[in-house]
Amino acid sequence: MKQQRHTAIRDLLVTTTVLSQDELRKKLAKRGFTVTQATLSRDIHELHVYKGPNGYALPGNMEEDDDSPGIAETLRNYGLEVKQAQNLLVVITTTGSAQPVAAALDYEDWPEMMGTIAGDDTVLVICADAKQAAVLKSRMEGLIG
Repeated sequence: MKQQRHTAIRDLLVTTTVLSQDELRKKLAKRGFTVTQATLSRDIHELHVYKGPNGYALPGNMEEDDDSPGIAETLRNYGLEVKQAQNLLVVITTTGSAQPVAAALDYEDWPEMMGTIAGDDTVLVICADAKQAAVLKSRMEGLIG
């Protein structure tokens, strides 16, 4: 099912303009693929989909590989700063990089993290409590460098 879904995502991104994850989710649903936001974020990460000025797009090289950038590389390249507000973390990224950072964080499935919300240059990371947020903040700061 995952391979068919990935094929459908590739097809949609090549044949139509997709401006948001919700729009992609709805287009997939019309093709018979019901997915959650978390699953769609993982698919986007695995397919190396990026969000540009004209919406979501596939990378130029369509070869399948397992060498997708990990969280360390993603945070090192796009993360600027991590701030804590009780059980919440705010990850400041370079402009336009919040979506790939949030997808990479979601893909890690760290136990301290309950979920993410991404804007353009900011990712909100929700943790269960302040202690877990502090642990995660320290880990992410170490990866940002």
